[in-house]
Amino acid sequence: MAQTHKKEVQNELFAGFCTAYKSFATEAIHVGQEPEQWKSMAVVPPISLSTTFKQNAPGNHAGFEYSRSGNPTRNCLEKAVAALDGAKYCLALASGLAATVTITHLLKAGDGIVCMDDVYGGTNRYFQRIASTVGLEVSFADCTKPNLLKAALKDNTKLVWIETPTNPMMKVVDIKACSELVHEHNKDIVVVVDNTFMSAYFQRPLALGADICMYSATKYMNGHSDVVMGLVSLNNEDLYERLKFLQNALGGVPSPFDCYLCNRGLKTLHLRMERHFRNALAAAKFLEADPRVERVIFPGLPSHPQHEVMKKQCTGCPGMITFYIKGKLEHATTFLSNLKMFAIAESLGGYESLAEHPAIMTHASVPENERSVLGISDTLIRLSVGLEDEVDIIEDLDQALAAAHPKKK
Repeated sequence: MAQTHKKEVQNELFAGFCTAYKSFATEAIHVGQEPEQWKSMAVVPPISLSTTFKQNAPGNHAGFEYSRSGNPTRNCLEKAVAALDGAKYCLALASGLAATVTITHLLKAGDGIVCMDDVYGGTNRYFQRIASTVGLEVSFADCTKPNLLKAALKDNTKLVWIETPTNPMMKVVDIKACSELVHEHNKDIVVVVDNTFMSAYFQRPLALGADICMYSATKYMNGHSDVVMGLVSLNNEDLYERLKFLQNALGGVPSPFDCYLCNRGLKTLHLRMERHFRNALAAAKFLEADPRVERVIFPGLPSHPQHEVMKKQCTGCPGMITFYIKGKLEHATTFLSNLKMFAIAESLGGYESLAEHPAIMTHASVPENERSVLGISDTLIRLSVGLEDEVDIIEDLDQALAAAHPKKK
């Protein structure tokens, strides 16, 4: 009966055409797609785009059931990042802020958060304008000064958020000293270190006493300005199980294709970070010696106030430089507008050199009075020094400074 009805429909719709190929749709959907076949010896992990996975029986699956809950390509990335961080576990999230939100969901109303005073603008915005409105008590402290961090800790403090080096003022926090201080106050407080600026190659926060290491993998860990992603690494099994549940329950997961790209980016992380360091140090030395520059903040320079802390806990420095140009806002904007190789853009850590104005761009969401206290002024410029030839980087900075401060005839 069904076959007869099918023929009648076909005859009406395709009258005059050749007979349809037998089982075309069925074969297109099923032939060559058997789930059991994926046991290749491919050197590069394949991208598993499947949203669901065949089960041997109801509830009996071979590790994967639904791609939000777990995905083979994501697993490859998470294993690799865990190894690079010296961690037992890693979770990949849809963005750095998705990682921040997921971690914060470990807390409940009434719990307290102490955050480094100088942090990524999006972190500041989330804690001040969202977390604080849902019953979490948020305060900020300069964690480069242990006495200020100690004074900020309260009985209800459950999370301490450290960023080092900080964005954009490049303050360097002693992770080991802060972790010991916090855990002495209460061993159950979770110490999180945003390691975005450093990458796993230059700094391992977990080895220094932190409980969680997190990244915006959009930056150095991926390194190619083509993926938005967050990563969380840790050793504590209980915390991992809670975060794994939240990863699935909140649903802020990255796509398999992005996981593939980030995993690929890791393969050159060590090479990229070494070149970033070399280029940034050369650029920082050039800027520090230039009379058109007021001050340079780069942890790789002996002039940086936490230079010794940086050397004690890191294996190198990233390509991030902050500096004050002499003059006013017009000098900063003229400098930025005249850069030829550096692109004026937010973000950082890609292979290309970027420049931005924190007060107008990345940290515009930070209240003006707080920006003033932190030193985020109209003449502050942040550079993400890329992988280009060193001489071209310095030439571009030089000509842009010349445009901002033309020589008087």
